[in-house]
Amino acid sequence: MTSPENSPASETERRTRTLLVVFLVLMMILPLFGSGIGLLVDWIWFEEEGFGVIYRTTLKAKIAMSGWASLGFFLFAGANILVARSVSRRYGFQPPQGSVEFPTLDRLGGFLKKLVWLGLALAAYGIGTWATSHWQDYLLFSNSEPFGEVDPLLRLDLGFYLFELPFIRFVFQWALVGLVLTAIACIFFYLLEGGVAATSKGAQVAPPVKAHLLGLAGLFFLGFAYNFRLSMYDLLYSPRGVVFGASYTDVHASLPVYWILLALSVLIAVSCFLAPMVCKLRYPVLGLVALVGVGFLGGRIYPELMQRFSVAPNEIEKEKEYIEFNIKFTQKAYGLDRFEERGFPAEEGLTLDSIRNNQGTISNIRLWDHKPLLATFGQLQEIRPYYDFKDVDNDRYWLDGTYRQVSLSPRELSYDDLPSKVWINQHMTYTHGYGLCLGPVNETTRTGQPNLFIKNIPPVSSTNIQITRPEIYFGEKGNEYCIVKTNEKEFDRPPEGQEKDNVYITYQGESGIAIGSFWRRLLFALKFGEQKIVFSNAIRDDSRVMIYRRIQQRAERLTPFLLFDNDPYMVIDEKGRLWWILDGYTVSANYPYSEPVSPEINYIRNAVKVTINAYDGRTSFYLSDPDDPIIRVYAKIFPGVFRPLDEMPKDLRAHIRYPQDLFSIQAQMFAVYHMSDPRIFYNKEDLWRVAQVASGGGAPSPMKPYYTIMKLPEVGQTEEFILMTPFTPARKNNMIAWMAARCDGDEYGKVLVFNFPKQKLIYGPQQIESRIDQQPEISQQLSLWDQGGSKVIRGTLLVIPIENSILYVEPLYMAAEAADGALPEMRRVIVSYADQVVMEESLEEALAQIFGGEIDGQVPPQSPSLSSGAEAPAGAAPTTAGVMSPKMRNLAREANRFYRQAEQKLRQGDLAGYEAEIKKLGGVLRRMEQP
Repeated sequence: MTSPENSPASETERRTRTLLVVFLVLMMILPLFGSGIGLLVDWIWFEEEGFGVIYRTTLKAKIAMSGWASLGFFLFAGANILVARSVSRRYGFQPPQGSVEFPTLDRLGGFLKKLVWLGLALAAYGIGTWATSHWQDYLLFSNSEPFGEVDPLLRLDLGFYLFELPFIRFVFQWALVGLVLTAIACIFFYLLEGGVAATSKGAQVAPPVKAHLLGLAGLFFLGFAYNFRLSMYDLLYSPRGVVFGASYTDVHASLPVYWILLALSVLIAVSCFLAPMVCKLRYPVLGLVALVGVGFLGGRIYPELMQRFSVAPNEIEKEKEYIEFNIKFTQKAYGLDRFEERGFPAEEGLTLDSIRNNQGTISNIRLWDHKPLLATFGQLQEIRPYYDFKDVDNDRYWLDGTYRQVSLSPRELSYDDLPSKVWINQHMTYTHGYGLCLGPVNETTRTGQPNLFIKNIPPVSSTNIQITRPEIYFGEKGNEYCIVKTNEKEFDRPPEGQEKDNVYITYQGESGIAIGSFWRRLLFALKFGEQKIVFSNAIRDDSRVMIYRRIQQRAERLTPFLLFDNDPYMVIDEKGRLWWILDGYTVSANYPYSEPVSPEINYIRNAVKVTINAYDGRTSFYLSDPDDPIIRVYAKIFPGVFRPLDEMPKDLRAHIRYPQDLFSIQAQMFAVYHMSDPRIFYNKEDLWRVAQVASGGGAPSPMKPYYTIMKLPEVGQTEEFILMTPFTPARKNNMIAWMAARCDGDEYGKVLVFNFPKQKLIYGPQQIESRIDQQPEISQQLSLWDQGGSKVIRGTLLVIPIENSILYVEPLYMAAEAADGALPEMRRVIVSYADQVVMEESLEEALAQIFGGEIDGQVPPQSPSLSSGAEAPAGAAPTTAGVMSPKMRNLAREANRFYRQAEQKLRQGDLAGYEAEIKKLGGVLRRMEQP
């Protein structure tokens, strides 16, 4: 006779349990390894790049989050289901007469019971997947550090809000979701097993079942109580008041109500736990009614009444303290408290000597805008259709002993424009871009095109900077992957000189992942969905696969916990190698009282500088703001990843610059939060905005910050590389201030704000544009040029502070109307100073017309020791060689100007004016004859 333990039913049940355990384990692991091929490739890649600690730490955190969340839920829910089954078997009752019958449930009871367990396993899988995405919150919580400053409301260290609170919120949500799902599963199980019956008079519940469900309800209300505690923290991010953060109403109405609701929730939970013993459900019910009532009256009505009848009539007095909190914490969150404010008299005292004494500033004014320059590079220097210039960057170099601002653009390979897009071409033959273009920001050729110091393929340099490694395997346009060191030669460059054929090479670096074996081939074939990787005879065991070749993608993949700038820029080191520099930010949305700049950001620091070699992809992370608590925590989580900025090679460190994205955010916030007095802030008496400009009749838009080399008033000893932007009052166009971020040497990162006198009118960019449009001669000339198949392109109007005065400069370009083949050429430069607006062929001629004398357009040689910490490269000795002396060059410009003015007078029929200009021309020619 078969014993009950060995019966077929028992065997089936054991098999079911075994399958369920296996399924549960798979559900906990699959959220992590659903994309196992990608994880394996990433593991190998991280180790090859030397950042295995990031991968391993992140993977462990994901496993911990997925495992504990799914296992914890399943154990809690499973234990409750087992309790429900035990209670049903021992205390279940037959449905009473008159109960509603569900014959389908009766027939499918066994299947549905198994379905409950399957549902729990699927829920555990989903919860594990969800928990995996919170690995970063877990690591920050586990390694949190204090900020050393507390919030003014709850007196908690700010580190609690940035490092601990996000993870606490997740744990609370996980517990609440798990509890609700468990309660639903238990109720469903009781319906199947007995203990809960639906009758015509309502639900009938057995006492033990009632005790079990009330226990779950008690736990739910305990969680509800903690939710009100979390809501108290949320008050620090309240948008209710006149500023972001806890307002008077939040503190004096909402906060007390939350304490009351918390206490009521705890009392309801206790009454739920005690109800089975006292057999009275009215206490939990009454408590719930009270909770709803207090929540409605105290959560909605009372705060609204206080805001309308107590706060609104006395808003400035009531909210003053909280406005101060908002100002203080917003300034700290965006680093505005580090800014130094100074006065700027904005006098009109510039003279010819002033201009000559600031020749380093004048000769570095950017006359080539990025957009027309990029189009010109594309027409003149792409060389072949599969090359592309994606962006133009501004930087500074020591060129033949002179500190110059330059425009630079790498020549990258465009995979979309390959002549044949077969797999071998895309991934083995055409693997890299080649070289770059570099030229000064202010020089043109006789035809109005940019004067290039580095150009062509191979790169030809007319300065002391040489490029020895021009290949660009890692860039802004990198494709998905390429395979190097194969039997297929890589295309390197087109032929030059007497060469007839393209030049091919084999990669000499060690970047990428070694193929090594058949299994690696198979792995990459599965990764990229390409079977040719397995069967190609061109791939050898020593071939290497390069992945994540786009600069931002590469940095984000290595450090997914950082936010990166939108504009990586290329640098040439002193050995002639090409590097990318990229700015990384730590951000948070959890800084108390700080005004958000977006839903994800109310705190930001430029904490990291990233360097990436364009040839081998070698990547390094350097701490540019080691005082940032967030990056300190990440440095503790991932030891050895972040290096001190002093360890960055000096030739690269000389090219770090204050990032435009951060500067734009800070300028946007400073336009409001320079007001530190709460009354002035409340009344918006001194509200600014970034200066707006609309050239050529377009809609006004905020000016983008721009880099320039100039000598800062009062604080600057000599010219230095800065990033600047002007401000205007919020509803007017006159300038009120300008802001500059220093980029060189020991002064890097210091931001200065120069305030104009408020009782004095200083023209803003939009007003200068209007004055340009109102100049009859300029307007007529622009209208004449802007027809007949050509168009005038008005460049960016630049505000250039010189000594204690302001100069305005705007370049003009001409190009064909056709979009394809348009080749912008610089034709004129407009300069405005005081009440004068002039347009000439060059900046020097325009300045000469305003200030009445010769202006030397050559940048003076500088002493490296005076350039704000910027170091000149070895061998960059000052030079003065030239075909024409500065004096003769200026006389030639002056003669040309008088000649053009004479032609204009003649066209207008002004013979007297024509004769006067010819006499001036003769005077200049006689001066040119003198020794």
